[in-house]
Amino acid sequence: MHERMINEKYIAKTRPTKKDIQRHTDDLLYNLKRLKDLYPDLRIDWDMLRLACIYHDLGKMNSKFQRRMRGERKDTGIPHGLLSLGFIDVDYLESKGYSEKDIEVLFQAVAYHHERDVYLEMDEIVREIETMEEAFRKFEYSELPSDYFSPEFDQTFFRIGRRLYEKRDGEYFFKCVQLKGLLNRLDYAASAEIPVEEPNDYLKESMFSLMDKWKKKDPKAKWNELQEYMMSNKDENVVIIAQTGMGKTEAGFLWLDNNKGFFTLPLKSAINGIYNRVKNDIVINNIEKRIGLLHSDTLKVYSEQAEEKNKTITENDETDLEFLTYYTKTKQLSMPLTICTLDQIFDFVYCYKGFESKLATLSYSKVIIDEIQMYSPDLVAYLILGLRYITKMGGKFAIMTATLPEVILDLMQKEGIPFKEPACFTNDLVRHSIKKIERSIDDDRSIEEISKSYCNNKILVICNTIQKSKDVYNKLKASLKADKKEQIKLLHSGFIRCDRDQKEEEIIALGKKGSTGCGIWVTTQLVEASLDIDFDILYTELSDLNSLYQRMGRCYRHRKLDKDYNCFIFTGGVKRCSGVGTFIDERIHDFSKEALIDGPIDEKTKIEMIKNTYSTSRLTETTYYKEIIKTLNYIKSIPAYELRKKDVTKMFRNIDQILVIPLSVYEKNKNDICEWIDDLNEHSKSRKELIRVHECLRDLMVPVHRQLAEKSIYKCEKIGRSGELIIVDAKYNCEQGIDFKKTKNKDYRDVESRMF
Repeated sequence: MHERMINEKYIAKTRPTKKDIQRHTDDLLYNLKRLKDLYPDLRIDWDMLRLACIYHDLGKMNSKFQRRMRGERKDTGIPHGLLSLGFIDVDYLESKGYSEKDIEVLFQAVAYHHERDVYLEMDEIVREIETMEEAFRKFEYSELPSDYFSPEFDQTFFRIGRRLYEKRDGEYFFKCVQLKGLLNRLDYAASAEIPVEEPNDYLKESMFSLMDKWKKKDPKAKWNELQEYMMSNKDENVVIIAQTGMGKTEAGFLWLDNNKGFFTLPLKSAINGIYNRVKNDIVINNIEKRIGLLHSDTLKVYSEQAEEKNKTITENDETDLEFLTYYTKTKQLSMPLTICTLDQIFDFVYCYKGFESKLATLSYSKVIIDEIQMYSPDLVAYLILGLRYITKMGGKFAIMTATLPEVILDLMQKEGIPFKEPACFTNDLVRHSIKKIERSIDDDRSIEEISKSYCNNKILVICNTIQKSKDVYNKLKASLKADKKEQIKLLHSGFIRCDRDQKEEEIIALGKKGSTGCGIWVTTQLVEASLDIDFDILYTELSDLNSLYQRMGRCYRHRKLDKDYNCFIFTGGVKRCSGVGTFIDERIHDFSKEALIDGPIDEKTKIEMIKNTYSTSRLTETTYYKEIIKTLNYIKSIPAYELRKKDVTKMFRNIDQILVIPLSVYEKNKNDICEWIDDLNEHSKSRKELIRVHECLRDLMVPVHRQLAEKSIYKCEKIGRSGELIIVDAKYNCEQGIDFKKTKNKDYRDVESRMF
């Protein structure tokens, strides 16, 4: 694009660089061409989108806005999107064959391309538009379709407060979502000075290059039945059930082909594993243009990645721009492949103000949902509604899972979501043999059995709650001989991030295929689908069949069964297993207990047991099913544009946990923490430096229940304009994590819950 002098009378934005309205609009049109070149079949009226780009910021010619750009006033007056309506040439649009509803869609997209809480009368907008006529007459821009200006614009197509809704406006609601969403994407990209999309021109070739590598090791290597199925159905919405070790990840990428894709998993640790695997084995080159990682710790992962490449970032350094650009492109969904948590993309189901950009992006994307059985009832409801919207807009999805409750398929069909008949893929390899034990996992006999079974091998113990895992850990450690006490470790979500990261690295190293190490790890459901580990023996509390099979997948992951039993399931006996009745549905727990059988179990039997246990007819009266229906109905009852993004973030994640620093950690690191807080409150610091400081603080934080945190606050430190750092009255050590037992709050029952 050619350089020219900035028109100082009509500044559109001052950051990251100063641009006038014309240059900013040119940037949108440049990205529009890029989007069209990459996705020519996208369901959008390209001419209408081009007009939306041209019109969207003309309202910035308003004198109040320009004075704000010059620093002469704090506010910008009436939102410029509303003022831009005075420049839309309705006669021109009608001459092009657009209907009244089409034109209304354009008015809505331009007016609300920035969501603002404004309470205005129509005559206020008209009066302000009248003041802009002289400025417009002096504004020369070749892309304008006409020199039209209406001080009293045609109000037929825009009325304050009248938005387009699915129930009332049908297809025009979706047209507006698409137009506004893509306008937002183009606007954000132009403002951030990034490409709206990076091309996926590598994935198909990379997958076949991966096969070539395999063939060098094994000339007989070829795509298996599952992978061939995904390739032959890459234009379909598919549901596949396949056991561990069948190559689901590779199958998913073969289904994606060279399309824009999102790969979702339940937990951050699982996402990090897939991201590193793809980055190192499949993408290899041009990482910052090919694959993104999106969850709450993305900045930490990216910054560590930059440091590994010897790119220590300093202000105004070229690598500073590269690092921040990578993060910005990821957040703006510009990457061709993004590995992410569900909450990062599916929160649009609430149709909050500004949701359109995500749904419009997903309308030309393919979404992979991995391990769907891991999601809680409310997340299942979000997922079902999200797939309904995505498929209605033109997007595709693939559900890949080791187990799939039949009730989810029935609810998807009820919502009218199109998909092929689920396909099942198993082999004849028998990996597991179950021993059902009618006792509590922390019973003295249970502890003795676990302790005696440890003999230079790898033992994994999984409990349903954090407190139970601590109890078992302490009893097991006491029962071990002195020379073995150092070989037992504990992992749950109650550790500060830096300790948890280290523990995850240790358990992955021990459980890695080919590892010759030994040890006992006591954990929670944190390891169910998040860590690629292979242990010799599994001892676990029973939660439900779905969860149980995931836990069993951490034992003999790729090995043939060669012993009488390798999976010992404690059902609680006369007591309930921990967590049952709180976050584990009692009736599903009972159904699962009834279904358990002793002895070897193959994959086909597992699938049949899941089908029988999780049928709609059996689950109708369970809390699990009722919670899904309740959430579906609740979201449907909320009018579009009613909520704001920050409120939806809390609602979507069902956040009953917040990040805190235990008092003992605070006291140990007090000087550093105070210095970091000062840095965050100092506006002169570079963005890179602020990110570094924030991540240092985040390393010392641990997630705890909100209610407990509020009762246990020792002090709060303000950070920046609206943030705060919460220090709670709690003990902490790197061996067992956070502990409230010896503080003023002794009545807290600690349970594991999801954290994105």
